[in-house]
Amino acid sequence: MEKNTVLAIVLSVAVILVFALVQGRVSAARQVSGAAPSGAPAVSGEQAPPELSPAPAPGPAPVSAPAADGLAGDGAAGLPDAGPAAEERVTIEIPGKPGKDGKTQPMVTVVLSSAGGDLVSWKLREHRDKDDFVEMVLAGDAEPHAFTVAFGNLNARPVTEFFYVNRISDYTVEFYRDFTLPAAGTRAEPGRFRLTKRYTFKPQEYMFELTLILDGGYSVPGFNFSGAAYTLAFGPQIGPEFEKLDGRYDSRSYLTYMNGKRRTEKVNDSKPEIISSRPTWAAIAGKYFAFIAIPYLAQYDLNFSTRDEPGLSAASRLNIIRPPLSTARTEDTYRFYLGPKTQDVLTLYNNGSNAYGLKDMQLIEAANSKGFLSPLEKALKWFLLIFYRLIPNYGVAIILLTLLVKVLFFPLTKKGSEATLRMQAIAPKIKELQAKYKDNPQKMNAEMAEFYKKEGYNPLSGCLPMLLQIPIFIAMYNLFNNHFDLRGALFIPGWIPDLSVPEAVYTFSNFRLPFLGWNAVRLLPFIYLGSQLLYGKVTQTPDQQSNAQMKMMLYVMPIMFFFILYDMPSGLLIYWIFSNILSMVQQVAINKYLAPKRAAQAAAQAAPVIAPKRKKRK
Repeated sequence: MEKNTVLAIVLSVAVILVFALVQGRVSAARQVSGAAPSGAPAVSGEQAPPELSPAPAPGPAPVSAPAADGLAGDGAAGLPDAGPAAEERVTIEIPGKPGKDGKTQPMVTVVLSSAGGDLVSWKLREHRDKDDFVEMVLAGDAEPHAFTVAFGNLNARPVTEFFYVNRISDYTVEFYRDFTLPAAGTRAEPGRFRLTKRYTFKPQEYMFELTLILDGGYSVPGFNFSGAAYTLAFGPQIGPEFEKLDGRYDSRSYLTYMNGKRRTEKVNDSKPEIISSRPTWAAIAGKYFAFIAIPYLAQYDLNFSTRDEPGLSAASRLNIIRPPLSTARTEDTYRFYLGPKTQDVLTLYNNGSNAYGLKDMQLIEAANSKGFLSPLEKALKWFLLIFYRLIPNYGVAIILLTLLVKVLFFPLTKKGSEATLRMQAIAPKIKELQAKYKDNPQKMNAEMAEFYKKEGYNPLSGCLPMLLQIPIFIAMYNLFNNHFDLRGALFIPGWIPDLSVPEAVYTFSNFRLPFLGWNAVRLLPFIYLGSQLLYGKVTQTPDQQSNAQMKMMLYVMPIMFFFILYDMPSGLLIYWIFSNILSMVQQVAINKYLAPKRAAQAAAQAAPVIAPKRKKRK
């Protein structure tokens, strides 16, 4: 039994250790895979788009007309810019749901710029990031510009000229600008078209609508700039702020959803991949927040990019490429979600309980974990939310969830202890077989298998409870590491203010321990170490106390896990600490239950064997 136990523990440690070390690096590797140097990625086989210039003045909007010969984009020069001389900013407060007092507070603050008609700030007023609100359009060294338009493909330069502003309503803003194309090819006269960007926001919504209108009137019958009409780009990164995308504190996933299936896309900026399958939606998902794009177009291509952004350790971009248009006027509609990955919010787009009446969008797939343990994680999350509704403290909910897991596993734990006791009873016979067939391993294995069968004993029965708890631990890790509601969830004021990150009783400002990289003194890992050592003492059997290997495991394993768990989320450590405490209580109860059997077994082993007397011969 000792060898089987040691083997089971070693396997358990290997699985958990590899998982803990690799978990964060997988998502980080996906994110930086194939990163290209700064600058736009090159697309082979395409020429650079022509230079376009804004027209001298806005004037009346062009009127749509039947298409003439030729398409826009075959010119080579533009007219001078003589539009608005200064930038104009528009700030919109999107109201949230009324509070208990009936008052309404802003849930999002949006800042739009007439420079390109872009969105430069999207702050979530109900979610904090250190001393400020969560900014979903993250800035590098330069001010960020999201939802830029470039006439052409991925190589095209985004339009940065100043647009005219038309404030249609409190929640609708238009930016418009005229552009000219020089005479070229079959076009004898310069062409003129208008670009309009209309933003429409809704109260109590993290989703907004963007409408792009290209109108060439009589002079521009279509739009084709080096193989594309335009590219709508989001970037350079979603918030909140981060030091690195290591999978522990934050991560990035690039997702598409189509025909009921979610797909994780690979990103390689050295060879930009064009997604032409027209998915229902595409997303850049972080650990707790997501950007989701829903194009309402018959034809479009997608491209994810991690092209460098000065001032950011990592960038995440989404490009929506509109194929060439052979019509003088097009009106394209997009909807974008920029908000938290919470089940309560994202499921609204399945049941129609949203301002747009959307149904069956399955945006919740941007938040769900994938893998063979995802059903287990969802079940644990379901119970966690039930306990939180009973007692609105996630720390207490975690303890109750730990108690539930221990109660459910108690029959297996009890069976494992009985199997250990049974193993102790048959240990002398096993040693006898091992000594008898030590020079013939095959014969020894066959004899031991026959012996186990005769005794009705399974050698793995004592290890089964331990092995079954490994998936629980991994699912708990994923849950505590990714569950949005644990972000900023307070357990003990002044000590554990956020269950999703490691706690700290003292933080070094500009110092990290060499090799380990620790920058804080944490109390929970030390409490875990004490509970694990005490748990090992309580659960040790008499034969294990005299075993040198088991003594080593008793001390080495907790110390090893101390280093592994030092920077893990507080919620995970709380689960493990209370799991150890409850396991000790269980073991004390089981030991009390098995005490009579152990005493009887010890007495039977200690009793002398009296040989029967021989009968005298007559």
